[in-house]
Amino acid sequence: MRLIKLLLISVIILGSMIFLLSLLFPSTGVVERTGVIRAPISVVYAQISDLKAWEPWNPWTKPDSTATLVFSGPAAGTGAWYSWEGRESSGKVTILDSDPAKGIHYLLDIKGARPVNGGIELKPTADGASTAIFWHMEIKLGMLPWWKLRGFVTDRIYGPAMEAGLTKLSDICEKK
Repeated sequence: MRLIKLLLISVIILGSMIFLLSLLFPSTGVVERTGVIRAPISVVYAQISDLKAWEPWNPWTKPDSTATLVFSGPAAGTGAWYSWEGRESSGKVTILDSDPAKGIHYLLDIKGARPVNGGIELKPTADGASTAIFWHMEIKLGMLPWWKLRGFVTDRIYGPAMEAGLTKLSDICEKK
C-alpha cells in the first residue's frame, strides 16, 4: 500500500512539474522564409493573390492526390477562397486581406487541426526590378504540454516545404 501511495504521489509531482515547465514554452509555432524574386512586384502579386495560380508553386495547394478543389467566385483578392476534400485531408484557405503594394494575409483551416494564420508580404527592392518576399505562418498551439512541444519543431516540419514553394514561385515569376 505504501509503495502504491509513493508511486501515485510521484506521478502527480512529475505531471505537475511537466505542466509547470510547459508554461515556459511558447503557445505559438512560427515559420518564416524570405527571398528575393527578380520580377516586378505586380508579377509576384498576380501569382500570390490568385488562388488558382497557387497550384504550381504552393506545396499545400493539393495536399492529397485524391483531393478535389473548389474555388470561390472571384479566385483573387480579399474574400477569395478555395477548399479541398480528399481521403487524407480537407480544409479551406481564405484570403483575409489583399493589397497589390503589400501582399496578402490568409487563413488556412484544415479539418482536425488548428487554424494557421499566414501571410505573404511583398516589398520592391531599391532598384524596383525585383521583389523582396516574406512568407510567414503562425499556428496557435494551445496550452497542453504535448501541443506546445510541437512549437519547437514547427519550423523543421514546414520550413523546407516553404523554401521549395518560394523557389518554384521565383522560377514562375522570373519567366514572366
